[in-house]
Amino acid sequence: MNRPAVTIELNPRERRLYDRLRDNLVVPNSSGSSGMRDIILLLPDLTILLMRLLRDGRVPLVEKGIALAGVAYVISPIDVLPAIVLGPIGFLDDLFIVAACLSRLLNHVHPDVVRTHWSGQGDALEVIQNTTNWFEREMKLRVADLKSLLGAKKT
Repeated sequence: MNRPAVTIELNPRERRLYDRLRDNLVVPNSSGSSGMRDIILLLPDLTILLMRLLRDGRVPLVEKGIALAGVAYVISPIDVLPAIVLGPIGFLDDLFIVAACLSRLLNHVHPDVVRTHWSGQGDALEVIQNTTNWFEREMKLRVADLKSLLGAKKT
């Protein structure tokens, strides 16, 4: 069941700094589809969401620990895929960690709490689910490719 999106307009002085910066980069799209700038801002949008959930009193302490771990991974200079070496591809591990943390949080935090802190385009829950589904699908393909490659070398 698709519910119509609810848009909440705030007084410009009450808007958050990140939201104002994001609006200068991306013009909100009424059709709900994401543009290239939305895709580029996906990691910052999800990281900001984690940081805002850290400060929310309605989020349980264990989930705040998970959110903190996700933010710490993004900020940390130590990565599985270093962005300095791999360029934009190096941000995929950060995106995966942040999406996985948010996916875990969604099981323990009311969806409306998550939605109130979302700055990105579209519904936060749908964006998180689509991101984690993409990673799961891609990882299954990569693991299957690796298994077939290793199986071919044994013979």
